[in-house]
Amino acid sequence: MKAVTDADFDAEVLKSDKPVLVDFWAEWCAPCRMVAPVLEEIAAEHGDKLDIVKMNIDENPNVPRQYGIASIPAMFVFKDGQPAHQIIGAKPKAALLRELADFI
Repeated sequence: MKAVTDADFDAEVLKSDKPVLVDFWAEWCAPCRMVAPVLEEIAAEHGDKLDIVKMNIDENPNVPRQYGIASIPAMFVFKDGQPAHQIIGAKPKAALLRELADFI
């Protein structure tokens, strides 16, 4: 999965022509590390319909602050430049697929 930064968030996420799931995470977050391989699988299976990117909140504080990220893991789906859906907390693959059904 691609990493995005405060600097390239607009170009990579908001201006994307397909929905983008942004995984807000940090190195110290154990649940974030648990959900990462699940997101890798979903990206491999559904990458034609949905882009999945990661944003390290410690290295990129501005975008998470702008979207009110208070706890991680937090995943936001952006569609047409706007947040369209949010998922808070680590979830198993089946639950994530249900949450993402409208976008894949």
